[in-house]
Amino acid sequence: MKTPTSDLIAGYVTYFNPDGDRLGIKTSAGDEFHTVLSPMAYAKMLQNLDESYIDVTGKMRSLLESGRYLYAYGIFYPDSPDFEVKFLVFVGYQVDRFLFENPTWWVNQVRSLANFYLNAQFGKDGIDYRHYRTHLSLAGIRSTTNYSQETDTISRLVYGFATAYLMTGEEPFLEAAEKGTEYLREHMRFLDIDNDIVYRYHGINVKDKLEQKIFASEFSDDYYAIPAYEQIYALAGLVQTYRINGDARILNDARLTVKLFEQFFRDRSEYGGYFSHLDPVTLDPHSEALGQNKGKKNWNSIGDHAPAYLINLWLATGEQKYFQMLENTFDTIVKRFPDYGYSPFVQERFYADWSPDRSWGWQQDRAVVGHNLKIAWNLLRMYNIQPKSEYLELACKIADLMPEVGSDRTRGGWYDVVERRLKNNESYYRFVWHDRKAWWQQEQAILAYYILAACLKNPRYHQLAQAAASFYNAWFLDTEDGGVYFNVLANGMPYLAGGNERNKSSHSMSGYHSTELCYLAAVYTNLLIYKQPMDFYFKPLADGFDQRILRVSPDILPPNSIKIKACEIDGEKYTNFDSQGLTVTLPDSKDRVKLKVQIAPI
Repeated sequence: MKTPTSDLIAGYVTYFNPDGDRLGIKTSAGDEFHTVLSPMAYAKMLQNLDESYIDVTGKMRSLLESGRYLYAYGIFYPDSPDFEVKFLVFVGYQVDRFLFENPTWWVNQVRSLANFYLNAQFGKDGIDYRHYRTHLSLAGIRSTTNYSQETDTISRLVYGFATAYLMTGEEPFLEAAEKGTEYLREHMRFLDIDNDIVYRYHGINVKDKLEQKIFASEFSDDYYAIPAYEQIYALAGLVQTYRINGDARILNDARLTVKLFEQFFRDRSEYGGYFSHLDPVTLDPHSEALGQNKGKKNWNSIGDHAPAYLINLWLATGEQKYFQMLENTFDTIVKRFPDYGYSPFVQERFYADWSPDRSWGWQQDRAVVGHNLKIAWNLLRMYNIQPKSEYLELACKIADLMPEVGSDRTRGGWYDVVERRLKNNESYYRFVWHDRKAWWQQEQAILAYYILAACLKNPRYHQLAQAAASFYNAWFLDTEDGGVYFNVLANGMPYLAGGNERNKSSHSMSGYHSTELCYLAAVYTNLLIYKQPMDFYFKPLADGFDQRILRVSPDILPPNSIKIKACEIDGEKYTNFDSQGLTVTLPDSKDRVKLKVQIAPI
């Protein structure tokens, strides 16, 4: 291009020469850029939500130590080989320590996110889900023209509130989680007495005192069908809330929804797996009315069970049937999704007999980068309790392949949707719509590489996790209005042109991915990598949890890696717990009690 072009470089400082303010930056791809600081260059330190701007311009040059990871935003001029740096973003004060790996970083971030959604959805009038709206503007203002309340977006937000309570113990978050759970039960739940199953409406439209229920999905990909992923995510918030309060009604609804999956979505033929959609009238996955979704399977219908609710359901109950469902899920993924003779990306859509579906809708023969990373992350979780070599092998294969084909190794961050194959003389996988980067795909990369680094003691994976978390925290946090941006441009600037990508809540975005990231990034970095204890909070109902046994393991972590170090009930020391078993025997009390459980590395 023969015009000045602004851009971003992410990488490690190789040298700094004060004479001439010349700076070398080496990217993850191994390319070294020779840059020069503009006379008006300025610098900031990474800023968490609810933190003030941290100007470090005055000591900018002293921070330019060899090996430091940073971001340089500036201009390429056609008549110069140098990149002129206009501003720098530092991600830590020390070369080898990143601010987001401090013990409280993610705790503070989840608190801010939960408060943002509390204020945006309910304001100062108290928590009333009749005021909830699926759509929130960039500034967190509820839509005044769209009165929809979608079930799975409420559930995802409930997950966020429950997670914030687990991490902070702050009562408004639990109130929001429990009221949201009750609202979903009263307004979105359908109990099919004949089949003894529970499923949820797509949502309702609420205006004044009128309520219109919407049974089948109104989303274009799933129109007039019951998509598996909506029923899956309808459980996300409920099960996370159950982990805190042990409400038997939640557990019963979860069991009856799992029965829905097993009785109607499961392919009971020799092929196995779960179909992606059901006819809303007949509950038949082979109905002609399903159109392009007739008799299909996909990543969401197979793999999303695990992270959305199933791992948490097993952690909360310890029931063997959920362990078996998890094992079947990951066995299916390992057997059916790899397609490495054809593409470095997994195959995501299938016909009933598992032959690849490369003609469906927008996806065609295309890859969602984040789904590959999500598989690697969850395979490692399962490997911790069922150490099958094929789980580890596939997780590592994905982790080793993805940086080159799915990440931006010059600017940092992870891409969205790309073509699965190269054509003609291409050497870069083509973007389907754009080169923007979505918030939820950054989450998958961060969690995948952190758990790989922690469990395998692999410094390369740790470096990739740090780079991914740096990009997310540097560019996705809206430190002015709160919350996180849906998409940023390749250069990290927020994409605000319009539509869902401008919003803070929509059909595609609520409080789930951002809070899940806070929760598990804190768990992996604190408990596994830096060996720091963490506090978790629970508030069981008086009749909550079978046999008064509270299971407190925060995730599926390596055997003998963590223990209960201490426990308090209502501020008083409590010792009736199994430290290695990660269970607390609750007191036989008619009153509801609040527990703080400190979990520490072994």
